[in-house]
Amino acid sequence: MNEDRARDRLEEILDGEEYQAYLSNDQGLFAGWWEKAKEWIRELLGNINPALEPTGSGASGILIILIVLVVVILLLFAFKAFQNGVRRRKFRSNKPLQSLNEMEWSYSRHLEEAEKQESVGNYSKATRHMFLALLLYFHEKEYLEARVWKTNWEYYDELRKVNQKWADRFFRLALFFDEAAYGERDVTEEEYVHYKEEAQGFLESEDL
Repeated sequence: MNEDRARDRLEEILDGEEYQAYLSNDQGLFAGWWEKAKEWIRELLGNINPALEPTGSGASGILIILIVLVVVILLLFAFKAFQNGVRRRKFRSNKPLQSLNEMEWSYSRHLEEAEKQESVGNYSKATRHMFLALLLYFHEKEYLEARVWKTNWEYYDELRKVNQKWADRFFRLALFFDEAAYGERDVTEEEYVHYKEEAQGFLESEDL
């Protein structure tokens, strides 16, 4: 009985003049916006070229296409921002030196190991040793202090106090290293060659 009364009461509200007036106003407002948007498109295209000015239905079609394009672009930006956020969080937590043994190697030995891995086509491991060579090179130059417990974010923070441009380049190399070292990216030969050139640009620079 209570359910029947509630249903009847709901029907009365929906059929009531106040609700119908509210609904009409709401729909009228939306229709008004839609017409203004179509008019804007007609004026815009008319200013560009009068021959391009569309009819009402043509303006509606163009407006729908524009809305779809805007939504797609916004979704792409949101996905990219999310992806960059994930990468930055990992950047703040991953530690490039996994053992004391890796730190005991000289940067030249890591370079030799990078060349060895490159020769057998293991570009992910080659990327790892190339990055560690760069890290220990900076350590030897006393631009930063390499430690097993430190993250790349901490190294970046130390390096930017020495030179912001170096730090920005290091940041990009470290992000790629993270993806290669933790199995998220199967590094191709072309990617490794570019990475190697970037890293060697540091090692061979006379400014360092």
